[in-house]
Amino acid sequence: MAILASYLSLIIIWSTTPLAIQWGSTGKGFLFSVMARMVVGLSISVLLLIILRIRMPLHRNARLTYIAAGLGIFSTMLCVYWGARYITSGLIALLFGLSPIFTSIAATFLLDERSISTSKNIGTILSLLGLAAIFGSGISLGEHAIAGIGVVLVAVMLQSLSLVIVKRIGASIPAMAITTGALLLVAPLFLLSWALFEGYLPLSITPRVSWSIVYLSIFGSVLGFNFYFYLIKRMEAGQVALITLITPVTALLLGHLLNEEKIQLGIWIGTTFILCGLLSHHWQTLSTGLSRVTSKK
Repeated sequence: MAILASYLSLIIIWSTTPLAIQWGSTGKGFLFSVMARMVVGLSISVLLLIILRIRMPLHRNARLTYIAAGLGIFSTMLCVYWGARYITSGLIALLFGLSPIFTSIAATFLLDERSISTSKNIGTILSLLGLAAIFGSGISLGEHAIAGIGVVLVAVMLQSLSLVIVKRIGASIPAMAITTGALLLVAPLFLLSWALFEGYLPLSITPRVSWSIVYLSIFGSVLGFNFYFYLIKRMEAGQVALITLITPVTALLLGHLLNEEKIQLGIWIGTTFILCGLLSHHWQTLSTGLSRVTSKK
């Protein structure tokens, strides 16, 4: 039940995070928003660690885990917040739908998850066709849309690589400790980045921006990262990444309904190809799970 609850919670959080990032924009700069999110998230995380009396291990594998998770979060968030200025929240979620493909590729080289099959190859091809359709649509989305799509795609690759590396290290550490250890690295990095490249506070912060930062700090950072690292320890990397089979569609619809984001035909075509590709890519996992459920009945 704990795994199922974490899985469903992460689906909700990942569906709403891209829209919250869009709403958290404070103007031309983006580093203040992400810096504030991580600093507040770190404060909450440390407080929870103390209240719950969770020990934070400092052995070699623990330190490596914090570094791998922290660098993954820092590089991924840096790319996402930059790209969010030029593309919609739904498109961000759709691009992150490709993470199972990249995760599977990384796991093939770094883990023992070496199950290359015809269905996975077909899934990869379909997903790439979907990505091509998205890049094609990017031409009409705006001057910097192609760059935004490319940078967010890099974020997807970096997050997938970080997931696999944390899984490979395999340290037996509480998820709360991993989250705190990662944020202890990430928060200072974003604070330094903000000081060097922006260095100014926004003249005014709207209530929507404030609530967005609070939501992302609590749910997107503390709870989201906790669920994420909790699932990584208990499931295969590809199964965790399978969450993104659902979130692209829900995030697209949320962006359309709540943020009046227009969804072009090319985006829908790309979405269809990517979802079909993900279904094909994970067909063996899904069919195995269904057969187990059937046999138990």
